[in-house]
Formats: sequence, C-alpha cells, structure tokens
Amino acid sequence: IRVKLDEERAGRDTKWWEMFTGPAMLRRVMIGVVLQAGQQLTGANFFFYYGTTIFSQVGLQDSYVTQIILGSVNVVCTFSGLYVVQKCSRRWALIIGASWSVICFLIYSLVGSLALGDGNKAAGAVLIVFSCLFIVAFATTWGPLVWSVVAELFPARYRAPGMALATASNWLFNFLISFFTQFITRDIGYWYGMVFGGSCLFLAGFVFFFVIESKDRSLEEIDTMYVLGVNPITSASWDPTTAAKRQSVSPETSRGGSAWTGEDEEEENKPTRTLEG
Repeated sequence: IRVKLDEERAGRDTKWWEMFTGPAMLRRVMIGVVLQAGQQLTGANFFFYYGTTIFSQVGLQDSYVTQIILGSVNVVCTFSGLYVVQKCSRRWALIIGASWSVICFLIYSLVGSLALGDGNKAAGAVLIVFSCLFIVAFATTWGPLVWSVVAELFPARYRAPGMALATASNWLFNFLISFFTQFITRDIGYWYGMVFGGSCLFLAGFVFFFVIESKDRSLEEIDTMYVLGVNPITSASWDPTTAAKRQSVSPETSRGGSAWTGEDEEEENKPTRTLEG
C-alpha cells in the first residue's frame, strides 16, 4: 500500500494520454469500454425504451401495464444486485447473467417470430415472462456490477479519464440502440432479440477470458494483478503474499518501467575484485 501511495503522489501531473501508455493500461481501458458498451448491448434499454410498442403487439389492452411491471422488477432486483456484489464472484456473476440473458432472448425471438399472432395469448404471456426474467438477470448482474468492476480496473491516477472514456462508450451505445432499434425491428421484428442474445454470448466469453476476479481484493492488489499479467481464468486463486515473494512492483513499474525481479540484489551480492585479489 505504501508503494502504491508513493506512486500516486509521484503521478499527480499525469497527462490524460498516459492512460493508454501506462503499464497494462491500454488493456484495462479496452476492458472498461467493452464492459460499459456491453451493458447497453445486453438489451435492457430495448425493453425500457420500446416496451410499450413491443407488448402492444401481444394483445394487451394496456401495454403500459407491462412496462410498469418491467420497471418494478428492475428496481426490486437491483437491491439483490447489492448482495451479489458483496457475496458472489464478479466474473461468474457477469458470466451467468449474460448466459441467462442469451436463453431469455433466444426464447423471446423464437416465440415472438414463430408463435405470436392470431390472438395467441399463451405466446404473449411467454414473451412477458421471459422479458421479466431477462430484467431479473440484468438488474442483479450487468446493471450494478459493471460499474463496480470498471471502477476497480484503474489505479487512482488514471481512474478519472478511464471512467470517463468507459462511460462515454455506454452512452454512445445507448444512443445507437435507441436510434436504430425502430428501423431494425421494422425489418426483422422479434428476431432483433437474436442480436442482443449474440451480444450477451460474446460478453460471457469476453469476461471469462479477459476480466480478472476482483472480489475481496484491494485496489492495490487489482492493479498489481493487471500489471503482472495474472491469468483471468485462474485469478480467483491468485495469492498476493506468494506473488510478493517472487516479484514486487516498484514505482518505476507504474510509470512504464519493469517489475523488480531480484536481479539488482543479485548484482549487489556478486563478489567484487580488489587490487589485492
């Protein structure tokens, strides 16, 4: 912690572009951008923005009722997300949430495209149920967790510009989805759910291969894990005390230098030749 504190003090004059050139920073910026954009690509705002239009086609007399139900499920389940953040693995929560969403969108698209119509109330009920189940998955995982994971990605000296860029990607895809949805659904209808299902499948794989487990880790430990290139798949079992014995990170590392490997100490311990010897 003292080493990291010294790094922060030494980096008060950090330039904004250094968030791309710092140790393992480009990788972390890309992870943050993908996760924040992915929060929109899960498809949650597709239901929140166009829910009344979607459910007016399932035979409901007042489609706003379903929209109120979706909003209520989102609010209530977000409190469950607080429990998930505290007690569950960040990685597996995101992976399970994305996988759950894939199943919901698969059923949504198939039922909406193949079974809905001719007053089929059962198909309409299935659409509403699986839409609510998707909102449960989103509100407990990708809704709150993404903000926590992205905030933990960056050391303090890069956190402000890193979070700003990641959040900008969130709003960019929010705009793109809200703008293009009406044109896409006009052409492919309920098959649009497959687009979000495919996005969720990609996000599950992305988290599995690239996002490090940060549950119960200090910010200093998370920073060290990314700098040292800890394998995300096995990151949950990473032991900082064992790693410290092999390799510790110096202040020069956070400014783009290399990690201490013990070579300096070996150099100091080498016998020196004297005039007598």
